[in-house]
Amino acid sequence: MKILFVCLGNICRSPIAEGIAKDIIKQNSLNIHIDSAGTSSWHIGEMPCSNSIRVANLNGVDISHFRARQVTKNDLKEFDFIVGLDKSNIEDLRSIGCENPLLLGDFGFDGNDVPDPYFFDGFDGFDKVYNMIKICTDNLIKHIISKY
Repeated sequence: MKILFVCLGNICRSPIAEGIAKDIIKQNSLNIHIDSAGTSSWHIGEMPCSNSIRVANLNGVDISHFRARQVTKNDLKEFDFIVGLDKSNIEDLRSIGCENPLLLGDFGFDGNDVPDPYFFDGFDGFDKVYNMIKICTDNLIKHIISKY
């Protein structure tokens, strides 16, 4: 089974989701491949933003070795579940042919978007975003395991 988390630039939210999911997978000895990507090409090859690395580290998750990439049409065939972090990401995914993207906020936050912390002033709010992603990612994986 394969899950792809998608945000805009693949430097804030989706790397956090990838790191959290990989941690959950490891702790529960599950056989699920996890990756992340962005809908834009703006940050290809870059590390996650420093505040995402910091908040992940504060929670025992290392995402410093991740590198941004752009989602591809091949990803749509390769991954069983493609998960957007906000409704704009969902629209972008549909525009490239993704038929059934999932919204992460549907798994713990009543369908709300996970806000993009890249536009926050400093570190404030990254912990809130991390906690939203943690709750939703945990619920998503539990949902997937219970259904498949």
